[in-house]
Amino acid sequence: MSLITNPRTTDAPKRTLNQVRPRQTLRDRYGDRVFNVTATAILLLSILAVVYPLYFIVIASVSDPNAIYEGKVWLFPSGVTLEGYQRIFADSRIWNGLGNTLIYTVLGTAISVSTILCGAYALSRKDMPGRKFLMLLFVITMFFDGGLITKYLVVRDLGMLNTVWAVVLPGAVGVWNLIIARSFFEHTIPNELREAAQMDGATDFKFFFKMVLPLSKPLIMLMIMIHVVAQWNSFFDALIFLNDDTKYPLQLVLRNILIQSDVSSTGTTGGDIQSYAAAQRIAELTKYAMIVVSSLPLMIALPFMQKHFTKGAMIGAVK
Repeated sequence: MSLITNPRTTDAPKRTLNQVRPRQTLRDRYGDRVFNVTATAILLLSILAVVYPLYFIVIASVSDPNAIYEGKVWLFPSGVTLEGYQRIFADSRIWNGLGNTLIYTVLGTAISVSTILCGAYALSRKDMPGRKFLMLLFVITMFFDGGLITKYLVVRDLGMLNTVWAVVLPGAVGVWNLIIARSFFEHTIPNELREAAQMDGATDFKFFFKMVLPLSKPLIMLMIMIHVVAQWNSFFDALIFLNDDTKYPLQLVLRNILIQSDVSSTGTTGGDIQSYAAAQRIAELTKYAMIVVSSLPLMIALPFMQKHFTKGAMIGAVK
């Protein structure tokens, strides 16, 4: 038996493979690269569109308003001055409003998160009688509202006008957040876990506080972040239900200061040009400084909660 092979027969499969192999097109060669470059460029432009306005407000708050009007302030501050911040922090209403906002934020967040977690867990239990009917009542409130007058009359009849409860209680339970929390409990806390805990002698309250809440940290952090931001930026309920300016939150105090600055700048006579220019300059400095003062606490606190927000935002996304 001859061991000599014919070179023509060994090269035949290689030629066949080369003939079958398709030719790479320009799209196959550079398609992924073009997509990556385009996606990166769009992402960078989006980041710039979000970050630059915040950066501009910061540099404008310490710049001369005349330089802002002339277009000299776009990358670095011009004519640095802290007069706007000095005027704001010299006003005792700012510190009083800041203290009120902290109280409303802490108390309102605690009440909202507690009620949502308890209500959502109860609605997630399939053995709860009437849970579908109760959920229907909650959902109806998302589409139909009694209106501002009805809300005011209810708050008045309950004796909550001009109190802290008028700010934190009317909007304590957000139905959308309740639905998110209920969905989380339904898909994350298995019924077998509750049955095993009951066999060990755990009551429903003990199971909720000892097992459900520790397993729901991403949900809790998400709810806390949502309500902290909402309570910190809210001012409409305080505007409607509070009559005592010593109980105003920070956002409402800053609003009143801004309105007063605008009124004082437009209230000067036409002949007094210097007074008008000075009032307009103070109004502009105060406006940018107020935006920084009201937004800075949240901008400092939220990055520390970012990892919890990432986990919480994915609740229900896979299941």
